[in-house]
Amino acid sequence: MNHSTSNVLIDEVVRWLNQQALMDTDLETIARGTCDRLAAAGLPIARAMMSFSMLHPLYRAVGYLWERNKGFSVERHRHVRDGEAEAERFLKSPFYYLMKNELPHLRRRIDQSDGPPEFPIFEELRQQGITDYFAFKREFRPTSGQGMIGSWASDRRDGFTDADIAALLRIQESLAVASKIAVKGQLAQNTLATYLGAGAGERVLSGQIKRGDGETIKAAIVVADMRNSTILAEELGRESYIDTLNTFFDGVATAFTDGGGEILSFVGDGFLAIYPSGDSPRERREACQQAHVSSLTAVLRMREFNVHRIKDGLPEIGYGVGLHIGNVLYGNVGLPDRLAFSVFGAAVNEATRLEALTKTYRTPIVASEEFRTRCEGTWDELGSATLRGFSRPIKVFSPSRVEDGTIGELERPPTEVGHSDAENVVLLHRGGMKREPAAR
Repeated sequence: MNHSTSNVLIDEVVRWLNQQALMDTDLETIARGTCDRLAAAGLPIARAMMSFSMLHPLYRAVGYLWERNKGFSVERHRHVRDGEAEAERFLKSPFYYLMKNELPHLRRRIDQSDGPPEFPIFEELRQQGITDYFAFKREFRPTSGQGMIGSWASDRRDGFTDADIAALLRIQESLAVASKIAVKGQLAQNTLATYLGAGAGERVLSGQIKRGDGETIKAAIVVADMRNSTILAEELGRESYIDTLNTFFDGVATAFTDGGGEILSFVGDGFLAIYPSGDSPRERREACQQAHVSSLTAVLRMREFNVHRIKDGLPEIGYGVGLHIGNVLYGNVGLPDRLAFSVFGAAVNEATRLEALTKTYRTPIVASEEFRTRCEGTWDELGSATLRGFSRPIKVFSPSRVEDGTIGELERPPTEVGHSDAENVVLLHRGGMKREPAAR
């Protein structure tokens, strides 16, 4: 087939990228849309990869892989310690070659011979029928650690023409601009969601930022706390205690976020979470049931974690969870130049007192009658208690058989997504650059 690149259609892709930059389009839409439009414009692209290193409190990188015959995939990678195998792979990648030699591009023809490839990834690409490979690197700001790396690959017999390469270089300029704006926007959104919670973060971004801004909402309230933290801190030492605290949060806090809850604050070795609800009885019931199932999931997870801790010679982690529902003030309080976005009010104080009763009744979960009446399942009445700071006694409950492991089959936490061959190199962008391959 005769092949030629249409500058008119490439101009349209550039124009579309400029529009996305102005519209604050998300990074995934930009990456997917660019690949789809380039393929539609006639560029012989069989595979495209783009990865972005990000200043993000939870994630080191996000990667996108577009394959003509398989579609589009996304991977987000949490902070991990760089393993030797991953570091070794990175040091042998085209991207490390670009970074080490401070080059913006690398273009290689991938023939079908049986000789050893210049980079290990080329053997995998050759098996996929790839004939031409064009990698690029673009820093958003020097020494910032933020930027993008990627590659375009063709399975056309003659590979990319000079006109194709020129078109890709043009596209990469606009793609970098649009991606940088998207990364910054996503960073702000993700950072607020990580530190404030998803709902609170959205409210702050929408302009609810003045002291006193807020509203009264109905919500299921969760207050959780780890037991004997002072003693554990003294006995275990700093590093082991921090690992213990993170294990508690992984087991208990993650159970609530996986179940749709929003953690608003961590206080020492505890946290406060809510499940906002509407005003209808159905919505209130759903919020309580979600919090209820999440609390049982937390019990199962902590039981598993404690079994492993005992085998490792570590003390079990005790904890308590208080469950309540009520009206709360959801908004900003604090100093004019230092605010906290959370929930406040009598219902929050009641949930805190309920959590404290888990010590008295020696059970991991204590719920108010208001909460229990909106939940399915069987409950044991623990008695009546007058909560500190409140005048009237209330009935308190705990899920039946919560201690003996027969609370039913519940959904397990999702497993972490692994590193794909296409995206794992960006995970080592910073760590890998610190290593010198002189000894190899």
